[in-house]
Amino acid sequence: MSKTGEDEEAFRKLAVEVRFLESTAEAIQSRINFVNAALTELRYAKETLEGIEKQEVDVPLLVPIGGGSYVKAKLESRDTVILGIGAGVAVEKSLKDAKETLSRRMEELEKVRSNLQQQLTQVLNRIEADRAKLGEISERIAGRQTDVRKAQGGT
Repeated sequence: MSKTGEDEEAFRKLAVEVRFLESTAEAIQSRINFVNAALTELRYAKETLEGIEKQEVDVPLLVPIGGGSYVKAKLESRDTVILGIGAGVAVEKSLKDAKETLSRRMEELEKVRSNLQQQLTQVLNRIEADRAKLGEISERIAGRQTDVRKAQGGT
């Protein structure tokens, strides 16, 4: 295979790899966004529990029901809360245990987010390196094509 053919093959392989890496980066970024949304939800829940801890029983509350809508309610007890544990299942826990559970979940998600950020950085660095290689190969191919035209008497 000629040097130009080898470069063209290398160019094609790198271009495919870059496309694959770009889709991988998009998937990782999507997972990061999901983790960030979950962290935000957990922070709101923990802040709400901390606020409830300071309230008196029978204090009037506005409870969000979605879509920017609320219902009026009264705090029946601040000692226990119903905490979702996944798959549509919820359990009753003490306020303290619920806050600790939320804190642990947040710590776990922070670790996941950190790992995803590291993966994304590695993928983006690889994309950048591959794009630089693509540029070099492209210049070599273009230079050889110019040399061939000159050898054939063209400009």
